[in-house]
Parts: sequence; C-alpha cells; structure tokens
Amino acid sequence: MKKTVTTLADGRELLYYDSRDDMVRDAVDRRPLDAVSTSSEIRRDPLLGDSVAIASHRQGRTYHPPADECPLCPSRDGRLSEIPDDQYDVVVFENRFPSLAGDSGRCEVVCFTSDHDSSFADLTEEQAALVLDAWTDRTAELAEFEQVKQVFCFENRGAEIGVTLGHPHGQIYAYPFVTPRTELMLRSMQAHRERTGGNLFDDIVSRELADGDRVVLTGEHWVAFVPYAAHWPYEVHLHPRRRVPDLRELDEGARTEFAQIYLELLRRFDRIFGPGEPPTPYIAAWHQAPFGVPGREEFGLHLELFTIRRTSGKLKFLAGSESGMSVFINDVPPEAAAQRLREVASE
Repeated sequence: MKKTVTTLADGRELLYYDSRDDMVRDAVDRRPLDAVSTSSEIRRDPLLGDSVAIASHRQGRTYHPPADECPLCPSRDGRLSEIPDDQYDVVVFENRFPSLAGDSGRCEVVCFTSDHDSSFADLTEEQAALVLDAWTDRTAELAEFEQVKQVFCFENRGAEIGVTLGHPHGQIYAYPFVTPRTELMLRSMQAHRERTGGNLFDDIVSRELADGDRVVLTGEHWVAFVPYAAHWPYEVHLHPRRRVPDLRELDEGARTEFAQIYLELLRRFDRIFGPGEPPTPYIAAWHQAPFGVPGREEFGLHLELFTIRRTSGKLKFLAGSESGMSVFINDVPPEAAAQRLREVASE
C-alpha cells in the first residue's frame, strides 16, 4: 500500500491509498473554496448521561445530487470534485460538513472506489483489503489525537438508511468520548469477568460455534453469526477468532481472509429477499476498543452488519418501544435469519 497525503483548496486533509507503489498523486484542488466553518458542539444529557453533537452547519450539506454532480467521483471532463485526481483506488478526506470537529473530534469520508455505480460488494478482494488497510491506518493515526477517545469506522448503504450520496463510501468518526453503546459493552464485559472469570467476547463466539444454529460463515480466522438476541431483522456479527481490541492488532492471516469472508457476507445480504429486489440497505459498523480505559485489551474487535428491511418492500421502523424505551422487538427469529443467510450463498 502507498499512502499520499495532500490538502484540498480549503485546507482539509485528503489521503490517497493505492495498491501500487509507483502511483504519483500530484493533482491540485482547483476549486475556489472558502475555509471550512463549523459550529460543532458536544452537549451532555444530564438524564441519560450520554452526549449529543449539535452541528447546525450540516443543514447545508450536499443532498442527493445527480450522478454527474457527485462530489465523491474523481475530477474529470472539466468537472471538479472533492477528489482532485481523475481516478483513485481508495481515498479518505476530512468531511466538509462534519458532525465532530476540532476539540469535538473529527469526521472523515472513505471512498471505496472511483466507480460511482459500484458497491462494496462489487470490490475485488484486493480492493477490499486496501479499504481495510485504510481503516487500520486511520485508526492508528487518529488514536494519536489527544482529544480522541474512540474511532468508529462505518458504512451506511441505501436511501432507506438515510444516505444522501449514492457513491460507494463510508465514514470514520473520531469521538472525544466513549460512546454509550461501547460503555454498555465494557460494563457487560466487566460483569461477565467478575461472574465467570472468562472473557465475554471469547465466550460469546465459543457459544455460537458450539450451538451452530446461528452461524452463517466460518473461516480459519473469522466467524460470522446472527447474535442470540439480534435487534434487527437480519443482523450478523463478524468476529476474528483471535480476539484483538482494534484493527491495528489483526495479524496477516486475519487481514487476508477478511476480504474473502466480508465480501461473501455482503453478497449474501443482497440475495436475502430474492431475485429482482433492490440492493439491501444496511449499516456496517466496526466496534473497536476505546483508548485509555481500564481493560481495553479485553475488548473484542468485531463488525456488526444489519439491515432495516424486514421483508420484501417492508422496513423495520424504530417506533414507540425502540425509540422511546430502547427495547427492540424483532419480527425475524435469529435462527431463521441465519438459515436464510446460509441458503443464499453467492454463486
């Protein structure tokens, strides 16, 4: 992998990640951009104890542009975009409309490919491996920021999820606090250790492998399963068999196999609802250990992949119980979801 660091016309950082070491990235951003002005603020909720980012400047962000005006496509044919070069492998840049900025953290955009009409599932194994390298590199660099407590790499895919740009891309949030979901995991991890003497993540993976009913895919280095108490209609957790706290600690075997098993998983997601159905909307979220917390080495890196589509043409909405009380109601039994995902092995 070759990494090239440059800046955009308004001073934001942009990084090219190339599979070839001889690539030269010297294109200049020729847009007449003003310096970025943000008003991100973190407020603490005294009732729940969690944090909310107030970011009013995001009201003006780019919203569903036509394909020939996509800001994530390369700059070519006289049209200038967020990426100055006329082609790229993987690109990461600071978000122009960040939810978090400055002392409040950092938000980055990850473009998986220059092909606007593609998706992550369409990538080759080499391309997917390069994305993993980019996620890992960004985790390592953002971990050095004094204000950053946790790095979250994720992809929102599909208009039903709320995606406003159709180009295949994800995001990275560098939070100045430990997220509420991670705090819950850390508390459960500690309670499990005190109760059983074992590691919660190891024991969950062992239980799923022993049971087998919810296992979707297994490899030498990874295992993918529908969790016992899945919140979403189709939800899969992907764990490395050798527990590590974050992406930086994956060994070469796990890094190589990730591309194979994750691409297969995404392709199966697109086949859940049968031929002729539109691509399955999903969220793919990496859960990494936060920095500077007790017991971070006990945390288990894993990826959670889920869709809000519960059946053909119908979505799972977060209504009263879910939104009002955080109590999920799942219409699809996890065992049935796992069985369906085993049935739709990609050709």
